[in-house]
Amino acid sequence: MKIGYARTSTLKQDYSLEDQIERLEKEGCEKIFSEQVSSVQDRPEFDRCIDFAREGDVVVITKLDRFARSITDLWKHITALEQKGADLHILDLNMDTSTPTGRLQITLLGGIAQWEREMMLERQRVGIAKAKAEGKYKGREPTALRKVEEIKRLHKEGLRPSVIAKELGIGVASVYRYRKPEIIKKFE
Repeated sequence: MKIGYARTSTLKQDYSLEDQIERLEKEGCEKIFSEQVSSVQDRPEFDRCIDFAREGDVVVITKLDRFARSITDLWKHITALEQKGADLHILDLNMDTSTPTGRLQITLLGGIAQWEREMMLERQRVGIAKAKAEGKYKGREPTALRKVEEIKRLHKEGLRPSVIAKELGIGVASVYRYRKPEIIKKFE
């Protein structure tokens, strides 16, 4: 059985997710798991996909970075599939783990992908440091800070912090932080 997995990092990437799902359907995937979550967070649908795989199955993805972000992560998941007797197929690379050549290629490309990501993050850190030194980088204003008035209003209405956080799309810790009397006074 062919099992598909599609993922985007944010909710704003609907077209990318739809494209991945269409490609997996065209590839003949009978079951497709999809989600919109960063690869550094828990990926419940990914875990279900790996758990669902059985002997003789092939997990199909469109791109390598949908499956793993590091070579360690890559091999952890490939090993989990191998232990079940399943393989991995990557459409964009026309590569699978069922052959020694495919396993070699995926190891090399996984290492290069990890290196590329680390280089991008390093360039980003350098750019931010330079912008800070020149006084051009102020960072992003905290999301919850923009919602202090709403936090205060909902707090006065007697809503619990967890309910306030969910309603405003912020973390519970931010609600606790901004509902402290000494902080609320700063914004009055």
